[in-house]
Amino acid sequence: MRVTNKMIMNNASSNINSAKECVNTRNKQMTSQKKIDRPSDDPVIAVRSLRLSTTLSQVTQYHQKNIPDATSWIEVTETSLINIRALFDDCKGLANKGTNDTYNKEDRNTMITQMEALQKQLFEEGNADYANRTVFTGYRTNSTLTFTEDAKETTYSISQRLSIEKDMEEHRYYDGVQAIPTTEEGILAPTKTPGTADYREVDYIEQTTYYRLRLNYDKVDFDAINDNLKIIGSDYQEIGYEAVVFDNESVWSDYSADKEKGTKTVPDDKIYIIKETGDIILGKNVAANLKEKQAVIDINYKKTGFNQGEIRPEFYYNCTKTADPKEKVPVTYTKYTFDGTTNNYVMNRNFFDIEYTVAANQTMNINTEACDAFTNDIQRDLTELIDAVKKQIAAHDKYDQLKKMKGETQYQSEAVQEQLGIWMDALKKESDYFDDNIQKLFSTEIGKIDKYYATISLSITDLGCKKDSLDLTGNRVGDQRETVQSLQSQNDDLDLSQIIIDYTAAYTAYQASLTAAGKLGDSTLLNYL
Repeated sequence: MRVTNKMIMNNASSNINSAKECVNTRNKQMTSQKKIDRPSDDPVIAVRSLRLSTTLSQVTQYHQKNIPDATSWIEVTETSLINIRALFDDCKGLANKGTNDTYNKEDRNTMITQMEALQKQLFEEGNADYANRTVFTGYRTNSTLTFTEDAKETTYSISQRLSIEKDMEEHRYYDGVQAIPTTEEGILAPTKTPGTADYREVDYIEQTTYYRLRLNYDKVDFDAINDNLKIIGSDYQEIGYEAVVFDNESVWSDYSADKEKGTKTVPDDKIYIIKETGDIILGKNVAANLKEKQAVIDINYKKTGFNQGEIRPEFYYNCTKTADPKEKVPVTYTKYTFDGTTNNYVMNRNFFDIEYTVAANQTMNINTEACDAFTNDIQRDLTELIDAVKKQIAAHDKYDQLKKMKGETQYQSEAVQEQLGIWMDALKKESDYFDDNIQKLFSTEIGKIDKYYATISLSITDLGCKKDSLDLTGNRVGDQRETVQSLQSQNDDLDLSQIIIDYTAAYTAYQASLTAAGKLGDSTLLNYL
């Protein structure tokens, strides 16, 4: 084969260009420390790099964002629940003190102040938030658990289920609470005591005890109560009892008082409902029958006007906000769905749980619902205790005032002194009743607080388990991240020392090719002629 100078020069030029391209490739590898610059350089490395990069991005999201965010949410929730549990301890301490009948007026007033402060603080803790997201309100993290200001024009239609087994309790009702006279004529004025028309005597206070269930709101209203009250036994059969609604206890007293005894009564086969207090009072036969059948009561009622600090109904019940200046149309909240096979309501977890993806194919529910950790009952309990202590203080004040009047000069006539003694006997009985009521209420409250305490402690324990699980997942995901990073480095990166060696070799070859080509240029045919 004949080889010409031009062929030699073309081959030399091609080889120089190849050597230069190799130098350029090694130079890019040395500056980037990467095996490839574009996918076409090595498709296998490129595909593997893309897969590892995607995996690393996901694992980094879990390890550096999702898990820390979930952990912080749980820690905020846990801190709030621990604070609420500490407040329960304070409530129990007050309840223990309340069973002591040696407290004076100043001590009782201090107790009222403490209970009002605890009542306010309890549910302010329920408004705890993480990064401006309320932690106890499910997915509605933009809403507070309680009303942060008075909402007097807001109306809710609420559906509540009450259990005879869990919610029925004995409660004492009083009739004939005295308003003491302030003049001699008032002291001597005849009263309505039957059978003694010519004898001036006062009406003595009377106490009656009934089983009751308490709605979670007071000052409620009803539309056609017997259409909105359903009683169901453990056999799923509806039990028919008629209910009568009264605006307040005074109307009940006027309607149903035993005229001979002067006491409020409930017929054995009737149910009375007091709108002002939210009490459902059961007649003797009704209570016994419903207890035997382990019945539940489903009741629909309306509540208009909420005070600051009251719990929003949508976080505890199925309800409809029917009137609100801020809402143009009614808003329905479905907290529970009815399971016809078990005759129970089941929480819509899909709508109220907040789940974080903390690892591949692993999610975790990180939120705690307010209704799972604490109920509105403690707020209602404190309200009843505050009212009972106020009545106790008022009864003792009235007795002390009469005692003072008995020693004043203007009331020294025999008839007035005799009548004042009768008044004082009546007020002494009233004070004794309210003292006894306070002791019983506080004693009962101790047992209730123990149950509230156990429920919230269980929620705190559950959060602790979630936190431990997150820590373990975080460690595992962290190790996985390091492994993926190592694999990606092995796939994508070059060792710097090896790159320098390869670059030096390529550059030396390039320089040699240039030198050889230069020598070819010096030799021509004329050198041989």
